[in-house]
Amino acid sequence: MTTQHKNWAGNLEYQAARLHSPTTLEQVQALVKASRKIKALGTRHSFNRLADTEHDHLSLSHLNHIVALDREQHTVTVEAGIRYGELAEYLNAEGFALHNMASLPHISVVGACATATHGSGDRNGNLATAVSALEMVTAEGEIRALSRQDADFAGAVVGLGGLGVVTQMTLDIVPSFQMRQDVYVNLPRTQMDAHFEEIFSSAYSVSLFTTWQTSAFAMIWLKSRVDANATFWGQDDFYGAARATMPMSPIAAAPVEPCTQQMGVEGSWNERLPHFRMNFMPSFGEELQTEYFVPRHHAPVAFARIHALGDIIAPHLLISEIRTIAVDDLWMSPCYGQACVAIHFTWKQDWAAVQNVLPVIEAQLQPFAVRPHWGKLFTLSADYVASCYEKMPDFQRLLRDADPTGKFRNAFLDQYIFTGGA
Repeated sequence: MTTQHKNWAGNLEYQAARLHSPTTLEQVQALVKASRKIKALGTRHSFNRLADTEHDHLSLSHLNHIVALDREQHTVTVEAGIRYGELAEYLNAEGFALHNMASLPHISVVGACATATHGSGDRNGNLATAVSALEMVTAEGEIRALSRQDADFAGAVVGLGGLGVVTQMTLDIVPSFQMRQDVYVNLPRTQMDAHFEEIFSSAYSVSLFTTWQTSAFAMIWLKSRVDANATFWGQDDFYGAARATMPMSPIAAAPVEPCTQQMGVEGSWNERLPHFRMNFMPSFGEELQTEYFVPRHHAPVAFARIHALGDIIAPHLLISEIRTIAVDDLWMSPCYGQACVAIHFTWKQDWAAVQNVLPVIEAQLQPFAVRPHWGKLFTLSADYVASCYEKMPDFQRLLRDADPTGKFRNAFLDQYIFTGGA
């Protein structure tokens, strides 16, 4: 069936000739085996052509069930179509939690892990670091299982859709916990420069919002666990920032109703860790997104370089968010081998304009070995991106071994993974 469908933000029309929505694993196997080229499609939150294909698109939205909850091993196994908000609600009702969540609960678990999507926190790795096992359908239509005991597991988790169609994932879970969310406004840049470590270690999850134009960061969102280890309890002043007197949205012109509850009101982890509520439209909608990861110790200098571009950035920007992510050992994670600061840009939906701004930002960040988010917009060269990942040759070998005919390859993988004569 020929179809036309777009990504979540509407900036990208997929090129796939056919969109399949199987309801059973056996149907997935048959479709993969019969197709010459096929790509799995999650909740469509990628802003580039990472998940695109000119042939067959495979949506697993109907395969969205909880497979097993292991209370003794503290794991949960899910099908590939489940979204974080759905899983989080189930886990909380069962007395468990995920260690981390992204700002949007609307995204699929498998898609987020495949691209190393993340939340925030000094001790919180990206979402893929919770994966302890996975199952995928191979190019031959067979089921392949991998776990942490397998040698190539660290290369397969952030797999960018290149090894096969992941149909199940097993995640580590923890006991459920309560949280509060406090928002402060106008954090002076001088305080951030002087107290970066203290500020970003002050809560379980910290998000800083800015337009890069003023001498202060517009907002800081502090998501704190309510337990004996809490270090922050909602004082009136936070490093010179004032406590917000009403709920806030990251984007000034956007309504606050879609945002998770603030003002220090206690609630369950699944209702505080994300920025947005599951039953509302996520974020702004018509937007573009870019995100860059720099080693944590370079953060203050990187911030200064972007602040110097404020007048160039501001006309096209809705908001920028800064978060920290812990180091991990997943080959294609931007945080492989290094704790990072993620600098996120939510742009107005004007690619012609944004496309001219990105190289200017990237030129300022390249001295810090900046790595882009795999599912968002960037203009860094393929050779440069490949040079940032010391495990790139191993990942290329892994993809070739798993998919020798290139059934799961597309233009994006050909450009950014199989490049530079590799």
